[in-house]
Amino acid sequence: MAETPGNHGRWVKSSFSGDSGCVEVAVGSDEVLVRQSKDPDGPFVAFDGPEWDVFVQGVKAGEFDR
Repeated sequence: MAETPGNHGRWVKSSFSGDSGCVEVAVGSDEVLVRQSKDPDGPFVAFDGPEWDVFVQGVKAGEFDR
């Protein structure tokens, strides 16, 4: 797995991911990084702790369903 920027752990892919790709996350002490697994050298999004909590709540509530 590729290294993460700064002081973050390793990139981890969801267990729900298939071979077609998915998102990966890396958790640091004060933020969570998210990237597309198909483009490991591409851009990533950084969430601070409260932003990550709100994002996860939205996912669980179905706010991002198509």
